[in-house]
Amino acid sequence: MRTRLTARSARLVLAAAAVTALAATTAACGPEDNGPAPAAASSGGSAEDSGGAEPGSDAEAGSGGATSPSGAGGEGTGGGEQREGKEKDGYGQSCGTNDLEFALTPKSQAGGYYQVTAKAKSGITCYLDVNTPSVSFGSRPDGVASPVGQGGEDPIKLTGSAVAYTGISPKTTKGDAGVEFEHVIIAVTEDDPDPEQLELPEPAVVEKPIVTNWSTKPSETVPVIV
Repeated sequence: MRTRLTARSARLVLAAAAVTALAATTAACGPEDNGPAPAAASSGGSAEDSGGAEPGSDAEAGSGGATSPSGAGGEGTGGGEQREGKEKDGYGQSCGTNDLEFALTPKSQAGGYYQVTAKAKSGITCYLDVNTPSVSFGSRPDGVASPVGQGGEDPIKLTGSAVAYTGISPKTTKGDAGVEFEHVIIAVTEDDPDPEQLELPEPAVVEKPIVTNWSTKPSETVPVIV
């Protein structure tokens, strides 16, 4: 009787040892069955300890947001080059009328004319590629100023405080004939979509007006018929 109890006890001990070994084996095989451990595990803590999300959750998807499929985000995707390009947008371009600020000053030389100065707006660098501005008084063909070919530098770079000059004579005929205007219209080119209208200090009698080329020297822009 004592022998049977001893054998039975031995069998129970062996069975318990087998269960313990099986549990240990199952725990050891767990990570392989569930796939690779998350990267956070390398820090020595489990996903649960570090507050990590379960695979497939929104939080886990957000942790990979540093690499965008389009390449627009993240380091090394060219974003710096794009920003640098935007900073240089104003360089090397032809001036449009809306890139410039104009000022008109009446002058008494050559029977009276208007000196117009043009400078680039803040932050813009551009070039006056077309030598002669398009100038008119009103919309009628007889109000369009004819170029006289004086002065001229091609192209003229405008940036910062750099200034270009042109001279406009509203009347080149004798007598009192002509039409009065209160404004003059100026544009960098004939087809410029944004011409600038400048107010005259007082109404001017206009007949066969003329205009000089752009120049950086105001003395070259006194309009006269040669």
